[in-house]
Amino acid sequence: MPGLKLIPRSTQRDEPWANGAGTTTVIFREPDSAQWRIRVSVAKVETAGPFSELAATRRTLVPLDAAITLRFPDGRELHAVRLGRLLFDGVPAPTGLLPEGPTRDFNLMLRGRARGEALPRTLVDRMLLPPEAGTRWLVYLDSGHATLRAGDAAPAPLAAGDAAIVIPDAGSGRVVLAGAGEIVLVKLYA
Repeated sequence: MPGLKLIPRSTQRDEPWANGAGTTTVIFREPDSAQWRIRVSVAKVETAGPFSELAATRRTLVPLDAAITLRFPDGRELHAVRLGRLLFDGVPAPTGLLPEGPTRDFNLMLRGRARGEALPRTLVDRMLLPPEAGTRWLVYLDSGHATLRAGDAAPAPLAAGDAAIVIPDAGSGRVVLAGAGEIVLVKLYA
């Protein structure tokens, strides 16, 4: 049967950014130390400013409330609308510009051999998280309401800001996410 670990908003930690310019809510970190390989967080971005430099880190950023533009030292710019995706390296650090005002950014950060992808979605009714050997899912509910059901277990409710880790079992039960709202799915590969 698939494994399920709930990560309620009340258990997530607020931490300062590496450059001290803001705060982020850490949803998941593995291992749970400064030497993490996988880190998932949501940052409040209230003003334009520099991002933290994160050496040897591959980043995916999903703006949750409004568009964001990243301007790199070489003049290159990346732009994402709300619920779009930006993929970039942690060095050199860009400057974040807020063309539509403050936002929150969902962040997936990977180091070393860690692999994964962030998939922002609008949840309408239900969706299946396909079981694949060596794959885990992180489900983050940004708004709305949802339940997550792994195999024959009772549905687990998710409120806005909650997350869950799902470890599908390729040989048995299905994982069903049902509800309405905005989510970010993170598919993590072994």
